[in-house]
Amino acid sequence: MKIKDIQVGKISVPLVKPFKTALRTVKSIEDVVVKITTDTGHVGYGEAAPTAVITGDTTGAIIGAINEYIKPQLIGLNIENFEEVMLKLHSSLIKNTSGKAAVDIALYDLFGQLHNAPLYKLLGGYRNEIITDITISVNDPDEMAKDSIEAVARGYKTLKIKVGKDPQKDIERIKGIRNAIGYDIKLRIDANQGWRPKEAISILRRMEDKGLEIELVEQPVLAHDFEGLKLVTDNVGIPVLADESVFSPRDALRILEMRAADLINIKLMKTGGIYNALKICSVAEVYNVECMIGCMLESKISVTAAAHLAGAKSIITKIDLDGPSLCSQDPINGGAIFDDYRITIPEEKGLGFTNISDAFF
Repeated sequence: MKIKDIQVGKISVPLVKPFKTALRTVKSIEDVVVKITTDTGHVGYGEAAPTAVITGDTTGAIIGAINEYIKPQLIGLNIENFEEVMLKLHSSLIKNTSGKAAVDIALYDLFGQLHNAPLYKLLGGYRNEIITDITISVNDPDEMAKDSIEAVARGYKTLKIKVGKDPQKDIERIKGIRNAIGYDIKLRIDANQGWRPKEAISILRRMEDKGLEIELVEQPVLAHDFEGLKLVTDNVGIPVLADESVFSPRDALRILEMRAADLINIKLMKTGGIYNALKICSVAEVYNVECMIGCMLESKISVTAAAHLAGAKSIITKIDLDGPSLCSQDPINGGAIFDDYRITIPEEKGLGFTNISDAFF
């Protein structure tokens, strides 16, 4: 099964409502799609999300990285020699993790097809069903409480609340949501690097004092501020999840050696795909630290890949794969089944896509 061609296209999917964080506001998913064909007629699909404020990757950069640097390295390689293919991919250029992720995902799709098995079984086969949270965008407290009530009515048992834009309002937001939905629902908060370390400690302690029962706080400080992250972790009772701070296995190792965070968030767009995500899982297993699997604003293509990884590995205990649930439509046939909070992984080979429109390419 030799790589014959790599094509790049685009996908556009409107969101149900604007997605707002401390870093950006987005109204639709505008992602890059990759299609890899082989000499045996097999096809693998991948996807890259251009999230410039987090990964630094824009649409043009992703397309350029794939066409100019990655594609020439991979044409003619055999999927059977998978380690060689992965080494070529990840050494083709530095950074550009989203472009690498799209190709990596498509290659793992083909790897599963080569071995006639769903990918999650080849990677570990721990489970075929996972339960995700859903994100509540940062808005005025009343609107966020309303959105939270609607999510709970749809069956979600865990909500991830975006904060980080206004410290005093952040406390009002969480208090308003707690009052609206009660205490049977888990609340995660995500500051998206929006606080300074001492500010984060003050805010989180006030939330603790008010008894708001926060399950975890995600990336309270700037991504590069590992010392600040550790300061927060050492001084609050709420578990701290490192997200934007972790792009590579080396990042994960450094954070865990420092004890700078209690949990690690894995996103394929940061790691460059499944290959390095598996290494982060191994690092976390050594330190007995649980992981979350998350996503950017992505369609079902790449989120299906993340679901397979989550299905494979027991160290991934928290799921934040709500991208497809935030979309107003699903243009992808096959892949994982997203039924609100419940994600089921079918038994089809690879990632299980049955047809992805040629209109994307």
